[in-house]
Amino acid sequence: MPPIHQGDLMILGIDIAKEKFDVALYSDKEFIASGSFRNNSSGFKKLNKWLGKKTNQPLRTCMEATGRYGDELAYYLYEIGHAVSIVNPLRIRKYTDSKLARNDTDLIAAKAIADFCRTQEPPLWEPPAPEIRVLKEITRRLNTLIEEQTREKNRLTSGISNPIVIASIKENIAFLIQQIALLEAEIQDHIDQHPALKRDQDLLVSITGIGKKTAMIILGELPDINRFENVGQVVAYAGLSPKKHTSGTSVNKKTKLTKIGNRRLKSALYFPALSAKRHNPIVINLATRLEKKKKEKMVIVAASMKKLLQLSYGVLKSGKPFDPNYALNS
Repeated sequence: MPPIHQGDLMILGIDIAKEKFDVALYSDKEFIASGSFRNNSSGFKKLNKWLGKKTNQPLRTCMEATGRYGDELAYYLYEIGHAVSIVNPLRIRKYTDSKLARNDTDLIAAKAIADFCRTQEPPLWEPPAPEIRVLKEITRRLNTLIEEQTREKNRLTSGISNPIVIASIKENIAFLIQQIALLEAEIQDHIDQHPALKRDQDLLVSITGIGKKTAMIILGELPDINRFENVGQVVAYAGLSPKKHTSGTSVNKKTKLTKIGNRRLKSALYFPALSAKRHNPIVINLATRLEKKKKEKMVIVAASMKKLLQLSYGVLKSGKPFDPNYALNS
């Protein structure tokens, strides 16, 4: 094992999966060791013990944003004193491709993440306040129930004719509707118990097109607004930019939203954007300008979603309700 000198930058690249995670430990550019651990509390403790045998220095750790698979490990590492960065997987993939490297194994992926961390210095992650963490968990559960309800409704229209299956699907839909209503009430109760959350929800619903349900998800998925230096960073976090596929004159696919950013945040803004295109004067003006320029439908929808997020940032940052007259004249 290469010698570790006090003061060397210690980096831990982490490749997260559902059941396990692989790590690559570096002292600056020098590879030190690798390991594989179960993705649970027992595995976290074994990682800490393993690290203690390699170095007693605080680490700069980096992992991909993989939803809930990496959340608990991130909290654990932060709580025991290590710096944590959580990066969109596409950024790391593009970085790896630019170096003509391939992530054929979990270890190679962990090494690539460590190299990305060393050279790109991604921003540090900080855990949200406890009430935000709770809100995120329960709104994500709500999303899961809503998605399952949608799948069941789609099954009813898929050509199924067996009466037993149809009855089972309808019964499950009724159960999901009940569970969704109960969870929405619990989420609102949680918000009402925290004055800052209630204030921010009231600010968000002042924006035409955003209702309480959408505000719940925005508050659960969006980090502390003060951690963003400007609205552009918020838009980048959500990944609200359309992507157009072209290749010479032979390929011209429809524009679609990129996979970069917070999927749940984008999903939450989709239908509110459609509503805002009809009722919010700011979004109506934007959509009309884009329609006159013959922009594709998805480009207009994405721009409307982006505008709603910008307005959300504005009211949360200023602490003042949405004023369409002010926004139109500013």
